[in-house]
Amino acid sequence: MGKIDIVLEKSRKILKADTRGLTIQEIAEKTNVSRVTATIALSRLLGAGLVDVRTIGNCRLHYWRKK
Repeated sequence: MGKIDIVLEKSRKILKADTRGLTIQEIAEKTNVSRVTATIALSRLLGAGLVDVRTIGNCRLHYWRKK
């Protein structure tokens, strides 16, 4: 399992647990990775249709998509 896979799993758990929406910076801090790595992980989750993004001003909040 590569680093990005570990970050994907951690991000999935964090987003499922926190329903208020998280920024890339918050996810990076909670997973102990750089913002670039967090962005890659979130882009993959978004591409897979697992995450919703809401833009408020210059912030992008990420939410786990409820099915």
